[in-house]
Amino acid sequence: MGSSATSSSSVASPEFARLFRAQAGPGGTMTFVRFMALALYAPNIGYYARPKPRVGYGPGTDFFTASTSGPVFGELIAAACVKLLGDRNPREFTFVELGAETERGVLASVTHPFGHARTVPLGARIQLRGPSVIFSNELFDAQPFHRFVFRHGAWREIGVKLNGDTLTEVELSTATQAPLPQDAPEGYVIDAPLAASSLLDEIASQAWTGLFIACDYGKSWAELTTALPAGTARAYFRHTQSNDLLAQPGDQDLTCHICWDWLVDRLTAHRFTNPTLESQEAFLVRHAGDFIAATSFAEAGRFSPKKLALMQLLHPAHLGQKFQALHALREEL
Repeated sequence: MGSSATSSSSVASPEFARLFRAQAGPGGTMTFVRFMALALYAPNIGYYARPKPRVGYGPGTDFFTASTSGPVFGELIAAACVKLLGDRNPREFTFVELGAETERGVLASVTHPFGHARTVPLGARIQLRGPSVIFSNELFDAQPFHRFVFRHGAWREIGVKLNGDTLTEVELSTATQAPLPQDAPEGYVIDAPLAASSLLDEIASQAWTGLFIACDYGKSWAELTTALPAGTARAYFRHTQSNDLLAQPGDQDLTCHICWDWLVDRLTAHRFTNPTLESQEAFLVRHAGDFIAATSFAEAGRFSPKKLALMQLLHPAHLGQKFQALHALREEL
């Protein structure tokens, strides 16, 4: 254990403090990735483990996603899937949404072409088989991540220490094995989403064929290791972004940019062909263009909620460039 990686500190609730102490190592410390796993997923305490509103614009929500725009996002995704499946019959495929915030998911209130559709809530066991379309929206950025800081010529893993009821960031003496660069500027921070890659391995290793689509926000490994010296970790609470990652654990969301290069590598390793990364705007325009054109024509002359939703999803100033879509096909195991 070393000095504080940042000046971040926060008072933990009695419930979280008891859980932390029960699982902490010597000196009351644990890695940040372990702290984040507790803060997000600990039963009855974690942010995603409690029945509470998280997504949307209503009271008590903390952030919005593409699915907040209503059924139009599901209609766009369904149209894009049909095009990407090519001459394959979509009725032979089961549409599975992983990490869905609601039981019905993105296809709620959408007339879709698939044989079946189901959702797998965030944190639930994933079981996949047969011809499938595997879709997720902000699933991978919800996985716990490691934090590393380059200090005095070596990488050190960032941890969290509980002293009394106060949580403080600390630097641990050694770094968990990770594909880190040999050199970096003093104090450079990398938020490494290793669990996102492990999750994709879990998904892709199962006995299914078909289409994979992940909508999320991320960077290349080159960007994460050279262009973002403070890392990409952040917290969200009541639609306010913060760098105070230790505040109110269990009540705020924690996230970082995923590494698209790592996910592309995992898809390739599991025999997916031509993994392709596009901005959300380019993905939807390229693969759901006919639906967009038909909707724009039908809504011409009026500023309808559907037209507004399309603008939010496609416009570069809104979600169009903030999010990306990674897609690939696997025709045989």
